[in-house]
Amino acid sequence: MTTQVNETPTAKALLHKAIDAQPDDASYEEIMRELAFERMVERGLADVRAGRSVSHQEALQRICSWRS
Repeated sequence: MTTQVNETPTAKALLHKAIDAQPDDASYEEIMRELAFERMVERGLADVRAGRSVSHQEALQRICSWRS
């Protein structure tokens, strides 16, 4: 019987996965944009898991308050 360990992938492994998912003819800029997007999504998900988020309604109220 094999024990399965839930390991968090390393940053290097995540970068390799994102880069490998790109087409062979992807430009440096396209790859960099994809890596930045992946990082932003991960940071957003971490914020949600940590309770650092607001509802859609709260976000709208905050945005509207910037205008006044």
